[in-house]
Amino acid sequence: MSRGDRREAIFADDHDRQRFLDTLGEACAKTAWQVHAWCLMRNHFHMVVETPQANLVAGMHWFLGVYTMRFNHRHQEFGHLFSGRYKALLVDGSGDGYLKTVCDYVHLNPVRAKLLAAGEGLRAYRWSSFPLYLSPPSGRPAWLRVDRVLGEWGIPKDSPAGRQQFERRLEARRQAGEQPDFDPYKAGWCVGSEEFREELLAQVRETARPGHRGPEVRESAEAKAEGLVREELERLGWSADDLAARRKGDPQKLQIAQRLRRETTMTLAWIAGRLHMGVPSHLACLLHRRNKQAAGGG
Repeated sequence: MSRGDRREAIFADDHDRQRFLDTLGEACAKTAWQVHAWCLMRNHFHMVVETPQANLVAGMHWFLGVYTMRFNHRHQEFGHLFSGRYKALLVDGSGDGYLKTVCDYVHLNPVRAKLLAAGEGLRAYRWSSFPLYLSPPSGRPAWLRVDRVLGEWGIPKDSPAGRQQFERRLEARRQAGEQPDFDPYKAGWCVGSEEFREELLAQVRETARPGHRGPEVRESAEAKAEGLVREELERLGWSADDLAARRKGDPQKLQIAQRLRRETTMTLAWIAGRLHMGVPSHLACLLHRRNKQAAGGG
């Protein structure tokens, strides 16, 4: 969850809300995030996200930074949009209901904020993932994952009947005034069983040992970027020396840079240095020109 600076609005209108979701989709493409729920409010947002590559920090840095830049550009503003660092809680994904609790809390935000008129269903609030849960898979973004939450509700299949059952159950919870109790977690750092908490604490203690680098299976943003560079060099039949010897604006190098920008969170400075393409500002101009040509069919 993240709030606007000084609790001010982070969305001026629906165009901003859609831009936020478009930017989230780009972030998911770069990071392989899987989003289980989200809800956009006037001055803050909630999001439940799974990070298979353990890249939350890099992904959120890119996501919030790019949305802020786009918001400021559209509204001719400058400076911070969000207030400090986002709030993040680790969620127990064991299937014991903790994920369902968190996602229900997110989906019921419009009810707590009294944003729904009398007689309006939860599906009437457009800026939440709840209406998308009720749509067939073809009507959802690829980065929204619904099976885990449906499973924790005891709904085995993402079918018309299963989606109707999900809506009925959450509406019944709403009508009964049953809201997930999140107060104990607001000041904490995880949502889950005591065993889950102890396991996390043990991992923290282990990774704090001198010389320990953490789980080797975790893929950092830089490791992913290096893998893409190696893949592209192999495709081109180039060596590292070839990459260094070719001119800064080489079309093939520019194609690699474009892929790195699209699929990773690496900065222009890192990409320019890694591909021997000069200063970041020069690379930015080359990418802008290439994107403009592609948009115009040139």
